[in-house]
Amino acid sequence: MRKTLRYSVATVAILAAGATSALADEGATLMTNGETFITETAAPSHMENVDTIYSGWVFRIDETQHMQQDDFDNPSFVFIDKALDTWSKVDGSEGKSCADCHADVADFKGLKTTLPRIEDGEVVTLTDLVNECRTDRMGAEAWKYSGGPMSAMTALIAHQSRGMPMNVKIDGDAAPFWERGKEIYYTRVGQLDMACANCHEDNYDTMIRADHLSQGQINGFPTYRLKNSKINTVHGRFKGCMKNIRATPYKEGSDEFEALELYVASRSTGLTVETPAVRN
Repeated sequence: MRKTLRYSVATVAILAAGATSALADEGATLMTNGETFITETAAPSHMENVDTIYSGWVFRIDETQHMQQDDFDNPSFVFIDKALDTWSKVDGSEGKSCADCHADVADFKGLKTTLPRIEDGEVVTLTDLVNECRTDRMGAEAWKYSGGPMSAMTALIAHQSRGMPMNVKIDGDAAPFWERGKEIYYTRVGQLDMACANCHEDNYDTMIRADHLSQGQINGFPTYRLKNSKINTVHGRFKGCMKNIRATPYKEGSDEFEALELYVASRSTGLTVETPAVRN
């Protein structure tokens, strides 16, 4: 049975007060440059407690939704343009730039939909691939996991897959890592004794303070957040969530966060890539 969106008491109170402009248009269609995106679809079979999955865009207020629908209004593209400049910039002891090996960033179309993936018995994320190129091929220093250059470059590369459905591999050699990520997703931690699932599975579409909880889908990451006016990585968001429940976060790029990224990415199966999305 299709799970319908729920309204919390707080939401009803806002509606009663006539402040409808502060709410998301949950029936809206995300369309950018004439392309329609899948923001609602049947949950993948490996999700046990949810029948329908929704992009985080569905839960944003009208103004934020509209911002993502027009690339000229989307503030992410300031950072995308910076990454394009970096793409052709020589760095490191080998005297190479990204463009020397990868002539056109558009060649990475489809890559975002399959990540994370398993290589040589380890989880590999887009950030890992970028830093491997920098250290092993360019002779350059690795970038900080959620630093500005890395956030912008991973957003640029992921952007090439915009409009394509997420479809990460979770069976075979990926299975044990996926299971570990699932365990982390459902494990209560921190002083508030909460798990990812408590917000993003049990209570999505409810108001928490001034925020409208989403399902925590990551098909739009790296994403621009209005809260801090920059591109945010998914590990940065994981870290922020753990701090919010007063838990000690895992390190960005850790085995735990990479397994969690694989599991959460699998929950987005069928939703289309929105990078660079705009969120609160």
